[in-house]
Amino acid sequence: MKEVVVVVGAGQIGQAIARRIGSGKQVLLACLHEEEARAAAHTLHNAGHLAHTATVDVCSRASVQALVEQAVALGPISGLVHAAGVSPSQAPIEAILRVDLYGTALVLELFGDVMAPGGAGVVIASQSGHRLPALTPEQDRALAMTPTEALLQLDWLQSAQVRDTLHAYQLSKRGNSLRVMAEAIRWGRRGARLNTISPGIIITPLAHDELNGPRGAGYRRMIEACPVGRAGTPDEVGQLAALLMGPDGIFITGSDFLMDGGVTAAFRFGDIAQPVAAS
Repeated sequence: MKEVVVVVGAGQIGQAIARRIGSGKQVLLACLHEEEARAAAHTLHNAGHLAHTATVDVCSRASVQALVEQAVALGPISGLVHAAGVSPSQAPIEAILRVDLYGTALVLELFGDVMAPGGAGVVIASQSGHRLPALTPEQDRALAMTPTEALLQLDWLQSAQVRDTLHAYQLSKRGNSLRVMAEAIRWGRRGARLNTISPGIIITPLAHDELNGPRGAGYRRMIEACPVGRAGTPDEVGQLAALLMGPDGIFITGSDFLMDGGVTAAFRFGDIAQPVAAS
């Protein structure tokens, strides 16, 4: 059977990665809504890829387990791309923590049990995780190591302790990179690797909505003041993911890669004084 690449969250970034690593393999595209998965599969099919579809709710253990079983039935799982999530403008605090933090931990836990030797995974986090002030060592360890089902029960993740949706998003994305570091050890026992990419503003339909929404001024300020002077593209994220998941990245695991055009550098040492928005 052909190897399987599972893409959870088949938006523009997920598709861009699939195009680069899916040749000669089966690509299983999983989204919350079936029509989104089917649209992505149609695009990949027209580009010569063998694509399957699935629906998944990353907040549901039963749903993610069903996706794992569907993938295993297709063949050995050599790749996992986790690109599902919600932004600070899309959902309330509780939903952001549940989708972006708990959902990521759940996907990594269950797929980590079935990855094929030599396989690799990439989680799409965010530049926002890099702009959250330092947590305590105890908080870092809790985000990395707390059992999945107890993660949202941490006292300092309760809604009264989280300032707003941006804070929830930053905590979640910091948690993603820490979780990947911890999971990379477990994945390594199976001979598999796992890394995080933390993109800045990447032009997707969601980014267009943000640029024209209430956070638009902040987004434009980040783009204009960063050293590169532009937003990124899904294909650029795909190029990095292909490196990390391919033969040239076999010595890289448990790492986080910030690719934001220098926005974080400009926040810390340049012309962007205050973090007024996040991607």
